[in-house]
Amino acid sequence: MFKIDNQSRQAVYEQIVTQVEKYILVGILEAGDKMPSVRKLSVELTVNPNTVQRAYTELERSGVIVTQAGRGAFVSDSGVAILRASRRKIYLDKLKVVLMELRVSEVDKLEILAIVEKTYSGGQDDD
Repeated sequence: MFKIDNQSRQAVYEQIVTQVEKYILVGILEAGDKMPSVRKLSVELTVNPNTVQRAYTELERSGVIVTQAGRGAFVSDSGVAILRASRRKIYLDKLKVVLMELRVSEVDKLEILAIVEKTYSGGQDDD
């Protein structure tokens, strides 16, 4: 399920974090699901167990997973909500920057609204 790209500039632990977050957001991992053990995942990915532990520590720090002594790590009940809230803030901030650029470029507000409407209705942009 997990894959590491050794050619990536992204650190291996960050790749693990990113994949766990993606799997939670798309429903592959759900609240209460048990995460692979640090040892099992490190063997599967052929990486140092400390690398996997670092990823799990980061995920636990953000509240996405919880660790139960003697039982392992599990997807937290609030994992999806935490990730969605985080992404919402990131993308809304990016959207504000893009909208300012569009305004400076004198792109018509109605044209932007039409694109938003089409996107939210499931349509594809022809351009």
